[in-house]
Amino acid sequence: MATEHLTVKERIRQGKAARSGCPRSSHAAWDPAPDRPDPVELLEDQARSRVPELVPIRYERMLFSPFAFYRGAAVIMASDLSTMPNTGLTVQLCGDAHLSNFGGFASPERDLILDVNDFDETLPGPWEWDVKRLVASVEIAGRERGFGAKTNRRLVLDTVAEYRQSMEEFALLGHIELWHLHMDLAGMKARWGGTVKHKTMKALDARLEHAHHRDNHRALEKLTGYVDGQLRIAPSPPLVIPIENLISANEKESEEETVHRFVRNYRAQMRGDRQRLLESYHFVHLARKVVGVGSVGTRTWILLLVGRDETDPLFLQVKEANASVLEPYLGKSIYANHGRRVVEGQWLMQASSDIFLGWGHVENGIDGRSHDFYVRQLWDWKISLDVETMDPEEMIIYVKMCAWTLARAHARSGDPIAISTYLGKKDHIDNALAEFAAAYADQNEQDYQALVTAARDGRIKVGIG
Repeated sequence: MATEHLTVKERIRQGKAARSGCPRSSHAAWDPAPDRPDPVELLEDQARSRVPELVPIRYERMLFSPFAFYRGAAVIMASDLSTMPNTGLTVQLCGDAHLSNFGGFASPERDLILDVNDFDETLPGPWEWDVKRLVASVEIAGRERGFGAKTNRRLVLDTVAEYRQSMEEFALLGHIELWHLHMDLAGMKARWGGTVKHKTMKALDARLEHAHHRDNHRALEKLTGYVDGQLRIAPSPPLVIPIENLISANEKESEEETVHRFVRNYRAQMRGDRQRLLESYHFVHLARKVVGVGSVGTRTWILLLVGRDETDPLFLQVKEANASVLEPYLGKSIYANHGRRVVEGQWLMQASSDIFLGWGHVENGIDGRSHDFYVRQLWDWKISLDVETMDPEEMIIYVKMCAWTLARAHARSGDPIAISTYLGKKDHIDNALAEFAAAYADQNEQDYQALVTAARDGRIKVGIG
């Protein structure tokens, strides 16, 4: 199908037309329907495809706080967003754009890039779904920090204003100029450093400084040991379990062949130079690892490979990719492999991506079932900032960084002219989304309490034991 190339005037008209079908003021309201699905039931439905013994760990982590619950509740919000007004202005959605899914990671040039860093739920859809997910997380995080209602509203308004103003800037750029935009520490200081105290930027610098220490060598130090003189991933059950503790001795040879076949297939879809680099490493060990909050229960593995010698490690994270939580409402992915769906979305949205990013498929896993996976380095300066310890000034810079990077990702994959026209130059959309964020934070607290009740009543199992 040929791509339609509209003029700037036509794209402006599209943005204005979207206001007629979906007024900006309509985004303010959150009015759940009487037949709104039970949030616990949605989580339980999602859990059916996950590793059963890990699901209680997921619930334990979600019960830590309303913000932790929100991080794991993308499936609930996807259902809610599907009932709300839709601008029809499509971008590549992150699908889970809460505050903890932004952060830093290494570019191929070994610079620290600030960007969206989680794409498990990515799918094309209306830009506002990501923005609503983000602003609600700002309100929820602010409440958790004990900020007052006025401070929280200011944070949300700043988030939306940064998204709106950034999109206006991106609408003026040429396609290649827009494509090469990225945010790093220098850019963060230049754009927002003058608006806060020097000590605030210094504190954010200190938080991000730890990223440089999160690399393959640090993973080697933290995650491995020697067993009978051989380098192995060390067990830390139930969070890290070596493969030999999950299968019988009779299955070992078959499982090793499955791993080698997976690596060959994964390598085959990489660029030629990166295939060559990966071929210089050989497989050493495999372990299952529990990650995140929302991802707990998905089949996630870490592969240890070694290059020149045991001081030259490569840790790859192989994470299961299921259907996006957005698919019931936005349609199925065009990609048959959900690992590829994740990777293609990441390539489209991120300014720079891991050189080992790729996907694969296992036809007959240790559970006898087929699974899609995507692959990236386990630690390559990847860091998410702890929003639960930020003061308001730090939070202001952080939410603006998140909004800028999300707007840039949407501008790359959608139409920045139409979206910017829809948003407008005034703060109408800012105020509407601030109202929504407060209302949805209230809803999130109710849903969190529903999970608390389900745990207390024994409807769900919680914890490790």
